[in-house]
Amino acid sequence: MRAPYGSGPPAPAVLAVRGAALLLALVALARTSVHGIAEPGLALVFGLLVAAGELVRRGAAGEREPAPLAAAGALAYALLGDSAGRPTTHGALQVVAVVVAAQGLAAVARGACGRRADADRAARRTLTVGFAAVCFQPLYASGQAERWFGDGPYFPLVPLTVLALTALCDAVLAALLARSAARAEGPGALPPYGSLLVDEVRALAGIGTAIGATGVVTALGVAVAGPWAPAVLCGPLLLTQVSARRYTAVRTTCGQTMASLARATEIAGYTPPGHARRVAALATAVGRELGLTGPRLTVLEHAALMHDIGQLSLLDPVAGGATARLPAAEQRRIALLGGAVVRRTGAGPEVAAVVEQQADPYREQLLAARIVRTVNAYDDLCGESVGGPLRALEQLRLGTGHDHQPQVVEALGRVLARGGLTPAGAG
Repeated sequence: MRAPYGSGPPAPAVLAVRGAALLLALVALARTSVHGIAEPGLALVFGLLVAAGELVRRGAAGEREPAPLAAAGALAYALLGDSAGRPTTHGALQVVAVVVAAQGLAAVARGACGRRADADRAARRTLTVGFAAVCFQPLYASGQAERWFGDGPYFPLVPLTVLALTALCDAVLAALLARSAARAEGPGALPPYGSLLVDEVRALAGIGTAIGATGVVTALGVAVAGPWAPAVLCGPLLLTQVSARRYTAVRTTCGQTMASLARATEIAGYTPPGHARRVAALATAVGRELGLTGPRLTVLEHAALMHDIGQLSLLDPVAGGATARLPAAEQRRIALLGGAVVRRTGAGPEVAAVVEQQADPYREQLLAARIVRTVNAYDDLCGESVGGPLRALEQLRLGTGHDHQPQVVEALGRVLARGGLTPAGAG
């Protein structure tokens, strides 16, 4: 019997990231232990900042960076030149050593409190900070940065340029790890790497901008005011972190509301048990196959969960919950009522629009609505025992003239083929 997905060994990409981070950490720690710590006061300040940031992180679902204070502190140390007007000599490898040691101490403390460490995130930060330090510290130590830009108003262009390159490096690593995580979820959930990379780059406009700006400003503040600058300059980032967590909590509550309402049709006997959950899971996999990521994928998932909520307006349930047998006008009424319910949940007009379009010809639908309609029809056909998944796909292909977009049907076929064409109603 095949082992469940996610229970096997890590993907090669994950092993490569972990191995590279481990090698860099070992080299940095060995070099620092042999040559000693330069500017131990500064190293202590930034080490404590990174450790404190790791200790206060929560890791709520949906947070791109659950420890922004630690990330900003690590970047600031990597981009640090002068301290109170005096040049520093800590170098790139000491930056990595301090960040690794701080992360390790925080991981031990979190483990003592029963909170699990995130090895992949730690490896990603080690490589990202190492990249920033290797790009900036040699330029600063050799004086090349000062010769290019001078020791005046144009010098901040150096850390800003390095920061932009570092952000791209982090996005590449984040997309790589996200794709490996999706691979572990199952063969049908593998999104294109390009879509994940674009999604990560877009996410830089949010908390990533705040982290980068805080890191650069902190490094420049230490250059003028000395080691006490981080205590003042990192305050706004803490406020940003609190606001981001509140927003994430609202999104989580909204998702839980969607899941609860989706079960209402099953409890009332209008749809088969597990129908909404199966449609949402398969629709999400098809959406990833077609390149949807980020907010667009969230809209698709919520709409798939809620696509049948309008059936609660029927006096008598339709056999198997398959409303395709009803007259077109009745299908349209149910879809519009479902959209009205969704609008009252706070899920957003995008989700409501997808639900409202379920009875429209596919050429008039949004892509998310086309996906939900096709996956819903597939689950209904499998529930009717039409002859198995292959027969259900054949019937969907026959309906590509009006009911289903051919590209969506073929994407569904590819997802199901990778999953062994397991009947949708089997779980």
